[in-house]
Amino acid sequence: MDHGTDLNRTETCFSLMENTSTNYSAGFLQLEHGHCLFTSILPSETAVHLLVFVLAVLIIFSLLVNGCALLGLGHTKDLSWEPRFTLLKNLILSDLLLILSQGPTIISCLLMRRTILYDAWCLIQYFLNTTCIMCAIITITCMALERYLYVCQAIYYLHILTSKRIHLIIAFTWLLSLTISIVNLILMSAGHKAALLGQYTPGLLCEPDTLEAHLGFPRAVAVFRKISGFILTMICILSYSFAYFRIYQEARNAVQPFQQVNRRARNTVLFYCSMLLLQLLPVFLKIVSDTLWELEGTTVMTFMLRDSPGWTPARTLHIMLLVLMQVPPCINPVIFGLRNQEVRQSLPRLIWWRKNNRDVDVFS
Repeated sequence: MDHGTDLNRTETCFSLMENTSTNYSAGFLQLEHGHCLFTSILPSETAVHLLVFVLAVLIIFSLLVNGCALLGLGHTKDLSWEPRFTLLKNLILSDLLLILSQGPTIISCLLMRRTILYDAWCLIQYFLNTTCIMCAIITITCMALERYLYVCQAIYYLHILTSKRIHLIIAFTWLLSLTISIVNLILMSAGHKAALLGQYTPGLLCEPDTLEAHLGFPRAVAVFRKISGFILTMICILSYSFAYFRIYQEARNAVQPFQQVNRRARNTVLFYCSMLLLQLLPVFLKIVSDTLWELEGTTVMTFMLRDSPGWTPARTLHIMLLVLMQVPPCINPVIFGLRNQEVRQSLPRLIWWRKNNRDVDVFS
């Protein structure tokens, strides 16, 4: 089916929804409305099939890599006490929760050719997504500061990052993330209309733009979400920049008497900084999306997202966000886990055919 046929089908769908004189049941009209919104977002069957394939690959890869890394750390008592691996397990846990809450929902919407329904699961998924994303950003910030203490404050490292303090940091990470998510839900419920329950939203995932468009753009939740997200993102970027800049300074000062350049330190810093940008790419895209909504206005953006068929900036950003949100869970264990020699050495213990040769590095 070509693009023109899809657009005609979408227009016919909207015409059917607008024809209230037709004798259809309420349930049938709801299903048609969900299908109508879906075809307006993804007018091409080819795009649907491609998106299903890409998301399925990303989700399966994320589950396998995160699961192997978490099992490898859990079966290795030598690594359990180290602060960086405790933080890594916390990051992997938040990534797994994010994948399990997002992946099946998006795939289900794509296979049924309907947008997501605004119901209890939608709110739960929105709550889990917000919590896991906030938790991941805070944990990444803590991991950068932990590396700074390990390299630049090595003498005081174990005195500062005791086991009790690490557990307090992890508890604070989840508490802060849960608090932000709860406040978001409370503010969203304040402008909630009972008639909107059970209706299809203009998106494939209960992410902020979708819900705010569905609820009529409640201003309080939008302002709180944008301010809290922007502050956490800036804290993460500034902390990461400070930590790895100081790490690079320490490495450079160590070789200055010999008139050499520490290329390994420079490459390491560049690697982690580039990976941070890749991890925060969905957050940056969300900031662009929020800016677009503010500049264009809610009325115009609602028209772009709901009524006119075809590829629009709002729909393109929504699809890009769905894909890019699956990227950080794929790369987090690779960056912080599989790149680490101790973790790589612990993983062969999980492979039954290598159990008699644990010293073999299967990732080298």
